[in-house]
Amino acid sequence: MPPSDSPLIRASAPARLDFAGGWTDVAPFATERAGVVVNAAIELRAEAELTLGGDRYRLEATDLGQVVDADRAAIFEVNGQVDLLKAAVRIHGLPPCRLTTRAAAPPGSGLGSSGAMDVALSAVCARARGQTPAPGALADRAWELEAVEAALPGGKQDQYAAAFGGFHRFDFSAAGVTVRPVAIPASFADWLARHLVVCYTGQSRVSSRTIARVMARFVEQDAVVVAALEGLAEVAVRMAEALEAGDERQVGDLLSANWRLQQQLDDGIRTPAMARMEGAMAGCGSLGGKAAGAGAGGTMFFVIGGDPVRAARVAVEQGATVLPLTWAWEGVRVW
Repeated sequence: MPPSDSPLIRASAPARLDFAGGWTDVAPFATERAGVVVNAAIELRAEAELTLGGDRYRLEATDLGQVVDADRAAIFEVNGQVDLLKAAVRIHGLPPCRLTTRAAAPPGSGLGSSGAMDVALSAVCARARGQTPAPGALADRAWELEAVEAALPGGKQDQYAAAFGGFHRFDFSAAGVTVRPVAIPASFADWLARHLVVCYTGQSRVSSRTIARVMARFVEQDAVVVAALEGLAEVAVRMAEALEAGDERQVGDLLSANWRLQQQLDDGIRTPAMARMEGAMAGCGSLGGKAAGAGAGGTMFFVIGGDPVRAARVAVEQGATVLPLTWAWEGVRVW
């Protein structure tokens, strides 16, 4: 591709920790019932860079080791190679360009990195079109990119966390998404950042498959799944209150309550490695913990009432990678 005089456009968007209510943001539960999710954005960012120009498309996901250099026809091929980038080019009607992405969170970590990438991609593509959508509109567009254009089913909490940043309670319904900032005390946010141990198990998973399976059971009105989803939304309401109260024990109890309900959705959500990690963290003074995202591998995180440094060391001994944790108070950035 020859050099272009077009300016380089960059965007980054944060991943998230979902404290409670994950799954209830997914349709049809979210549109038929009252979905509630409480999450916090974290400084593991997805990044996108875009330059218009040339006569071909060069699409590169550097963290996945995938590159496509092709003509326009190739961006309509769905074959597991930079499919999300192709979808972004298609949905925004971009001319030939160079589009490059990278993500700080491990693939399949359950930290919402694909949703963060949706937002970063949507932000650079919108800027290339001379548009600056508001955070909510950008989150909706980003969700459409993944769930509709790329045909990967999922909820909206990841895109909203990435667009807005900070701690939020998001309410989902057929009418749309209501955004409620969680007024967590600064001292408690600092305490949590020090006492949460985020453990990537090394087992990545394709959450869209588990999500499709669970929502099929909801459509069939499986009593266990319906009750678990309703329970998850109730836990999320209480979690927002516990975070605002700065109550570490209640936060820990609710993380564990959420995790028990998650496991009722599908038999594969709790793997043997995750069960071993729970036991190891219990021995380190865990007040509670859960899987990030859909579960079935990926990442678990725990509130440690004792020594978090020792807990991190034990997690590594269990084979996990302990990920850095810094709250992302700012959502998507475009420059």
